[in-house]
Amino acid sequence: MGLDLNLLNIAAIAVALAMDAFAVALAAGIKLGRIDFRQNFRLAWHFGFFQAAMPVAGWAAGLTVRNHIERFDHWVAFALLAFVAQGMLREGFKPSAKQGTFRDPTRGLTMVMLALATSLDALAVGLSLSMIQVAIWTPALIIGIVAAGFTTVGLHLGKRFAKANKLRCYADTIGAVVLIAIGFNILYEHGVFG
Repeated sequence: MGLDLNLLNIAAIAVALAMDAFAVALAAGIKLGRIDFRQNFRLAWHFGFFQAAMPVAGWAAGLTVRNHIERFDHWVAFALLAFVAQGMLREGFKPSAKQGTFRDPTRGLTMVMLALATSLDALAVGLSLSMIQVAIWTPALIIGIVAAGFTTVGLHLGKRFAKANKLRCYADTIGAVVLIAIGFNILYEHGVFG
């Protein structure tokens, strides 16, 4: 017989997990300046899907692989975020970035890597829920919906900030700093610096 989490606890977990997606979406909104429905849908869908799928994967893995994943999951998240951040920095210093042509962070491999990197903590949550024998489907659904919602809010908030043209010029640098800060926070939370 499993333990039951109440809706308030699940919502609190979902909001905590959505913070990284929100921060990345905020930086993407600043970079894009204008956001169409497809860009919003792509980023919100991918962030929401990965945030919902990772707890399910972690829950399914259960105790058997927990010890193996725990040792390096934070390093994988950090490496993915650092890789995307260095690409953003390079993009920001290209002359084409000043002229308004840049790579859309809501497309391709960059988007998938961001979705993966920001959802690795959800894998650990799934492992934890498995250990205390909590059914995963309702928490996973709520986590995914909250992440998609926070992504949409972050994108549109970033779009508003982008109207300050000076801020938009530094969008790649701001985005890279946000990603590196999230990466270091993940390492900190896993006790790497202590």
